[in-house]
Amino acid sequence: MASTASSPLPAPHTAPLTVGFDLDMTLIDSRAGIAATYRALSAETGVPIDDALVVSRIGPPLEEELAHWFPADQVAAAGDRYRELYPDHAIAPSTALPGARESIAEVRALGGRAIVVTAKYEPNAKLHLAHLGIEPDSVIGWLWAEAKGEALKEHGAQVYVGDHVGDVRGARAAGALSVAVTTGPCDERELRAAGADVVLADLTEFPAWLRAFEAARAAA
Repeated sequence: MASTASSPLPAPHTAPLTVGFDLDMTLIDSRAGIAATYRALSAETGVPIDDALVVSRIGPPLEEELAHWFPADQVAAAGDRYRELYPDHAIAPSTALPGARESIAEVRALGGRAIVVTAKYEPNAKLHLAHLGIEPDSVIGWLWAEAKGEALKEHGAQVYVGDHVGDVRGARAAGALSVAVTTGPCDERELRAAGADVVLADLTEFPAWLRAFEAARAAA
């Protein structure tokens, strides 16, 4: 089990609780769907793509991954086509990660708002969530790393939960507490080195952590 070792005391309870969540490999396991979409793109374009390698490093923006497989002048078009193929290939095979629904529910039970801030194309992110019956208060897409901080600040998020060092950077850019889970490509050592305040094994540990966080915030 990953460590939940000491984290900074939360800010005083002066604003409603708002928690941001990453999507891929934080709330959902999209590896099978992403792999299927890359296979379809490869078949259509004739460009060989190692989909197993692709899904081992989910997190950064799509174009960064496509640049490993396509010439620079073809990346934008490949990205557009990937996003078009995505709904037919990626939504059905993807699943909710353990604790995802319960974590959103706990935010609500504490009177808070849950938002999703993801690098994924926003319409496709919304398709995933609707298919899996996960209903955040807001979904903001096409933001990566520090750029996620802009949306988190706009929505007043005190906490951002993610699985990648880029998510840690986004939380820090927003001045939010970084809660990391080890369900994605980054292990606890990498996440802590990037500045994660709290590291959990997965979201099944999050509701109890959040209750303690809110209790400490109320007492501050």
